Amino acid sequence: MATHIKKILVLADGSERSMQTVQYVGKFLPPTGFQIVLFHVFDPVPECYWDLENEPQITSVVSQLRSWEVQKRKNIESFMANAKTLLAGSGFDERSIEIKIQNRKEGIARDIINEAGNGYGAVVLRRRGFSALESIILGSVANKLLSKISFVPLIITGQIPPVKKILVAIDGSESSHRVVEFVGEYLGGQGYEVVLFNVIRGFEVLVPELPDAMISGDRFEQAKAEMELLFADLKTKLVAAGFDPGKVSEKIVTNEFSRAGAIVREATEGGFGAIVVGRRGISKVEAFFLGRVSNKVIHSGRKHTVWVV
Repeated sequence: MATHIKKILVLADGSERSMQTVQYVGKFLPPTGFQIVLFHVFDPVPECYWDLENEPQITSVVSQLRSWEVQKRKNIESFMANAKTLLAGSGFDERSIEIKIQNRKEGIARDIINEAGNGYGAVVLRRRGFSALESIILGSVANKLLSKISFVPLIITGQIPPVKKILVAIDGSESSHRVVEFVGEYLGGQGYEVVLFNVIRGFEVLVPELPDAMISGDRFEQAKAEMELLFADLKTKLVAAGFDPGKVSEKIVTNEFSRAGAIVREATEGGFGAIVVGRRGISKVEAFFLGRVSNKVIHSGRKHTVWVV
């Protein structure tokens, strides 16, 4: 039976931090069963500038622009070659690594979104570190990708070195199953430790101005019982995907005002290599919109790698 090859889109801009993203892929993902596409949207000098080459007063300026563009392309080609070498050194087969440099068409974000629709299993990007010239930081292009790429999981890499310990935030929605299935498919059988983590805010810590968020004592206990049943089901899925049962645990914390804050704190104190959250989902317990928490985790957990599934 043939092994399903998972295709991963890794965004690269030529910066040092971008190379750290490539290093993350090399250290965190298993070197077999993946096709890695190193992707860059090259922003060339607009064609209209070349029409001015015959204007005597700006000939030298246009010439400098042409030289700058040529050097810029050489730089990104060199970066991509080095990135491929790095991945090969991490155990990836060179034949499974593709370099794709594409001239800008509709805009950097739109071009990335269009490429992401070509059968990828996940998109990997850095939350910061793109060049100052292109101004690609979380909040501009990266933020557009987070809101527009709803059809492919995003892996937003952070500064904390990858370790084989994953915190999976569970909210009880259908999204929770998708998150666990993704983790199982991509990391199963690789020796990773997983903690299934849920936050239930106690009624005593909720503010009176948010009556819809209130939860009674009876419902609070019922929520815990429901989550424990879900944990058992999700653990079974992870074990079936190749995780060691002894390395899959569950944790429920209560009486927290901020779910996102509790998730990031747990990841920090527990020394986790990544936080995995669902893109969005309606909780069966408290009609909880996970998308809002996902955004908060991404922004408040700035040093952490966050997988948004």
